[in-house]
Amino acid sequence: MAQYELLLPKMGESVAEATIIKWVKQVGDTISLDDTILEIATDKVDSEVPSPVSGKLVKQLCAVDDIVQVGAVIAIIETDSDNNSSNNSLSNETPSVAVSSNQVEESLSSVSDIPGISAVVETTSNNYKSTDRFYSPLVKKIAQEENISLEELSVIKGTGAEGRVTKDDMLNYIKTRGSENNSIKSFNADQSTKDTSINAPKQVNNIDNSTAKGTSVSGTDEIIEMDRMRKLIADHMVMSKQTSPHVTSFVEADVTNLVNWRNKVKNEFEKRENEKITFTPIFVEAVARAIKDFPLINVSVNGTQIIKKKDINIGMAAALPSGNLIVPVIKNADQLNLIGLTKAVNDLASRARKSKLKPDETQNGTFTLTNVGSFGNVMGTPIINQPQVAILAVGAIKKKPAVIETEFGDVIAIRHMMYLSLSYDHRVVDGALGGSFVRRVADYLESWDINREL
Repeated sequence: MAQYELLLPKMGESVAEATIIKWVKQVGDTISLDDTILEIATDKVDSEVPSPVSGKLVKQLCAVDDIVQVGAVIAIIETDSDNNSSNNSLSNETPSVAVSSNQVEESLSSVSDIPGISAVVETTSNNYKSTDRFYSPLVKKIAQEENISLEELSVIKGTGAEGRVTKDDMLNYIKTRGSENNSIKSFNADQSTKDTSINAPKQVNNIDNSTAKGTSVSGTDEIIEMDRMRKLIADHMVMSKQTSPHVTSFVEADVTNLVNWRNKVKNEFEKRENEKITFTPIFVEAVARAIKDFPLINVSVNGTQIIKKKDINIGMAAALPSGNLIVPVIKNADQLNLIGLTKAVNDLASRARKSKLKPDETQNGTFTLTNVGSFGNVMGTPIINQPQVAILAVGAIKKKPAVIETEFGDVIAIRHMMYLSLSYDHRVVDGALGGSFVRRVADYLESWDINREL
């Protein structure tokens, strides 16, 4: 019999440690491949840890509520195979991690790859331990910043597994905390006479701007602290501008054939595939084709080295209900047909809005597409998503009068027009390459076959 050392898996670039929530398997239990062994939580993600081997759990090395470092041994599994030695670890065979609603705001950190952003708040873990009810580090941190006492926290209804309080529960509670209909208001009033800390100024470092309680300094102005995700975005944008000299090239494209084709097929497509076809997968397809024509757009920079990427992994910037941004990635986009791209785009966009993205679905992008037209903007000058070297913005499609060349001479007609703008890193992408690339994307869109079959 061999023994397998189960390690705490890595759950993101900035996650250094996790709290043990629950042991699903107990010592002596038989374990099958991919069985969930335990549940863990950080200030960023709640996860289940599956087993990479079959066998029997012979030892638990951590207790519930213990804080464990990533990579530490957390359990010993006895296996029948002699190939699994005690030196086996999950560093080379990390299981997929099922991510809960806490993941979306932190997924961007894996895209930004900014050093020094990990923030595991250990102090908040100690303030709420005198209870039998489990609270994740993120919930504890929000409670501390909002001056929510343990007694008040204990009456908040949880919608998570086994009634656990989630981040969304906390934010929803904070929204209605001061309303007359809040059943806990009277509790807060009584408690405030016993604990003057409840009347202290609120800190809102880790909640959405839409729910942030600002501090008035002059009676008219209000100071709102950035939430964590906005801080990540801010750091990433500043870093990108400091790293890359940005240049933006613009092209106007006549996409009338494309619009007419989509209008013709969208109902049949939805009925057949049970999916709505938007313009985004069409844009992704055009970008992937243009990257094959100009592969030096699909690179990254390491000092004086240009790293040419073999895979074409296209990120699509998506706005979240909170107003923040996340960039899920379509891996190997050039290998998918339009139906596959449509399904991938819809799936990623839907799960991004529901906070259900997995960590690896926001990593390893090689090029980014952002649709500023979804906000009614005709064009934009996007900031490069490091370590990539280019990002394409597509503007709103507008009906405009345009000059068309025909065999009978030039005529003016109403056409569907849109602007494409490519921001690129002028260290490695010159104007000729950047301009030619965005022009090629426009050419693919303009030459769309109105009779194309799906």
